[in-house]
Amino acid sequence: MEKKDFIIVGLGNPGEQYRQTRHNVGFIVLDELARRWNASISQEKWNAHYVSLTIDGQKVHLVKPETFMNLSGKGVLNFYRFFKVKPDKLMVVHDDLDMLPGRIKLVKGGGAGGHNGIKSLVETLGTKDFYRLKIGIGRPGNGSVHAAFPVDKYVLSNFAEEDVNILQSRYDSFEDGIRIFLEGNPSKAMTLLNSLK
Repeated sequence: MEKKDFIIVGLGNPGEQYRQTRHNVGFIVLDELARRWNASISQEKWNAHYVSLTIDGQKVHLVKPETFMNLSGKGVLNFYRFFKVKPDKLMVVHDDLDMLPGRIKLVKGGGAGGHNGIKSLVETLGTKDFYRLKIGIGRPGNGSVHAAFPVDKYVLSNFAEEDVNILQSRYDSFEDGIRIFLEGNPSKAMTLLNSLK
């Protein structure tokens, strides 16, 4: 069987001031995956930090665009072209305002849903047929955040402690689901990840 490279992209903003913000959950999850796989996303190329490794016999490139969220596609395009990755071998991990904190949903395709990072990827790559691992961050009005708190400030504010705890409790499931995805069984990965409430 011919093996194909996979790319897993985490979306976020570069810089220490954004490191623990809700909008950076893609970076946070990718860094945790790399740690579990004894790697560090520290190499620099093509407007991104990345690491290439082999997981369960599959070549995987973990990519964190360094172009800021609204230009995420620019930090992914060269990897996508160079490794000749098909859309169904690309997974993008990102935050989702419309799901409660800790909720996870793996989907293929669909609209950007107001997410500028996804919008940039669709426009730059010329396809929306990639997989998206959406991680709920909730909206203002959830938990201790007042409903009138501006959304643009909310996504760039740090996670509440209870939300960090929920996210950390999901890491085993993230890893299990992504390994199943890399085995070439995205529907089984969806069944596992999307069942988590």
